[in-house]
Amino acid sequence: MSTNKEESTVKDNIEEVLDDAIDKVSEEQENKGETEEETTEVSELETLKEDLQKEKDKFLRLFAEFENFKKRTSRERMELYKTANQEMMGAMLPVLDDFDRAHSEISKAKDKNLSKGVELIHNKLRDTLVSKGLTEMKVKEGDTFDAEIHEAITQIPAPKDKLKGKIVDVVEKGYKLGERIIRYPKVVTGM
Repeated sequence: MSTNKEESTVKDNIEEVLDDAIDKVSEEQENKGETEEETTEVSELETLKEDLQKEKDKFLRLFAEFENFKKRTSRERMELYKTANQEMMGAMLPVLDDFDRAHSEISKAKDKNLSKGVELIHNKLRDTLVSKGLTEMKVKEGDTFDAEIHEAITQIPAPKDKLKGKIVDVVEKGYKLGERIIRYPKVVTGM
């Protein structure tokens, strides 16, 4: 933000100096009489004004190009940050899957303290990943299969007529990081 203000101030200062120079040359022209020498000076003055205007235009274009460059590199940096985060999240998904399986098996056990401890660790891991932008894709039995967002690993005869062409079972959960799918849900479809 402060660099934009500084750049704007520099730009304004340069434009003021250029305008003052043009005004000063114009005043000098008015103060001198109309002689042949002045006519030659007038044509030189016009040439100088045109050159100055060209340089001013060139400066403004260069400044605009620089602003576009800054915006583009900022977007690229943000995209790089998201990609780096995506690799880390992809590496953590198998750990999260293992915790899901462990939690479901331990919850069947009689030792409630063990179940409670695993549940606390599981929730902490899930909450940490969610705080970094990870979201679970909600897929359940009976949803319509969409090849764009689901990965079918097999097709079985539908146990019910209403499940033909639909999802019968979810084998592995899918996840998104922001709007990008980092792991597609693996499903079984009915035929």
